[in-house]
This record gives sequence, structure tokens and C-alpha cells, in this order.
Amino acid sequence: MTSVIEQLPEIKDVQVEVKPVWEQASKLRLFTAEEYEKLAKIEIFGAGERVELIEGVILKMSPKGDLHAAATDRSAKCFIKRLDERAIVRNQNPIRLNDNSEPEPDIVLAALQAKEYSDHKPAPQDVLLILEVADSTLYTDRQRKGLLYAQAGITHYCILNLKTRELEDYREPSAEGYRSKKTYRADERFALVAFPDVEIAVGELLPLE
Repeated sequence: MTSVIEQLPEIKDVQVEVKPVWEQASKLRLFTAEEYEKLAKIEIFGAGERVELIEGVILKMSPKGDLHAAATDRSAKCFIKRLDERAIVRNQNPIRLNDNSEPEPDIVLAALQAKEYSDHKPAPQDVLLILEVADSTLYTDRQRKGLLYAQAGITHYCILNLKTRELEDYREPSAEGYRSKKTYRADERFALVAFPDVEIAVGELLPLE
């Protein structure tokens, strides 16, 4: 006699769709950037708790492992060395994309500003480059954040993929996402949109093996 289990389709043929939280926005109470900043000022978030505002949703940021931390530090050091006096290098600090999004990219190159953004957060027109370091966050960095940055008009977006030790270089932003993508290996170099005369070796950004 055939059991009930044997009559069911194989598990591998069953696909379960899990929608990201931002695709369920109609069920959420969304926040504006101003509300989000007010919550931070009254210390509603726990000490040391890392969050960011993405399309009105307050999301917890993934804990940073040793490789991620090393890559972020090396990237900041590299950009400071190459672009001293030409741009402000911001390390894991927020930017204001619009009224509903204040992400905290791993690295931001921002245009020079008299007060070095002590009086406001960089807006899209101030951002020369965004670099996200990706290990466990690769899908989000490619899909959600990639589209978000493109729609905001960020001209140059890069993902440092720690798993493959490659750099994904996105350019030509549009409402549908970035129109141009190139991938560079650890032994290759890429030029900056804002500073075409500056080439960065991918290996300078990656953690040492």
C-alpha cells in the first residue's frame, strides 16, 4: 500500500516564495527619515545596535565578521591614501538618499564640504562612490540596495564580494537599476567615475589571505 508521503511530490519540486520585508510595506508602519533621526536622538535603539532606514523600514544590520571589518578598514585606508584633499572618505556612516531612506554604506566617497558634513548628511548629489562589502549580504546589496542607489542617481556603486574576491562595478544609474556592470578580479584595477585618473587595485581593498 502506498503511503501518503510517497504520494506527495518530491520536496525539491516545491518552491516557497519568501518576500523580503520591504515588499510587505502595506502591512508595516513606515518611517520618514526625520522620524528615524528623532528615534535615534532619544536613544530608542539599544546601545551598539546597528540599524538603517531603507524605504521607510528600520532594518537591523548584519554583524560584521573579521573579514568584513578588515576589508572595510583596508578600503578606507586605500581611498584616503589615493584621494586625500580630493574627497571625504566616510566609513560606515549614514547618507540621506531621500525622505524614506538613510542607509549606512560601508564606504562612501563624498564631495568636499566646508563643514565635512557635520551639519547634514551627504545627499545623492554629494556622493561620488558607494562601496558595500558583501559576504552574507550579497543578495541585498545587489538587488535592494543596488536599485535604491540607482534610483537615487548614485553614479558609481561597487560591491566588494568577499566570497569570490572580486569587485562588482555598477554605473549608469536609471529608474530600473544600473545599466552597466563589470566584474574585476583581485589582480585587476578599476577607475573611478568621479576621478578617471585614479585607478584602484581590487587587491588593495580585499582582506589579506
